[in-house]
Amino acid sequence: MSCINKAILLGNLGRDPEIRTTSDGKPIAQFTLATSEVWSSPGKERQTRTEWHRIVVFNEHLVSIVERFLKKGQRVYIEGQIRTRKWTDQNGQENVIREIVLNRFRGEIVLLGDRGTTAPAEGPHEASPPEAAPPADAVSDDIPF
Repeated sequence: MSCINKAILLGNLGRDPEIRTTSDGKPIAQFTLATSEVWSSPGKERQTRTEWHRIVVFNEHLVSIVERFLKKGQRVYIEGQIRTRKWTDQNGQENVIREIVLNRFRGEIVLLGDRGTTAPAEGPHEASPPEAAPPADAVSDDIPF
């Protein structure tokens, strides 16, 4: 039996997506997604915990959807794979980042409207492999929306 590496997230974009291209001209979309958990303890105020996820899209069809339709604050459903990437910066410091990757054969994005309307944008479409991603910037813990 083979292994499974699948992440499913439902959250809001922390900023507008950034579209880049690889050295061979393939488009890549990057954005942050916030997922929040809200709870109340008896006699205490409502509490919220927000997790930030870096999303990287290599699927060319999905990159075009991201570029045209996703904006800061938009609610989306994401399916991708968890990837850990290491690199050394200009100062010789080693960095590690965990990303949710929508690559060539796996990945799904569903745009969610304000009133439960959906516009599916899914399916396998050819894109460049995840190894072509540029180094990632640090993601702020501040909630930008």
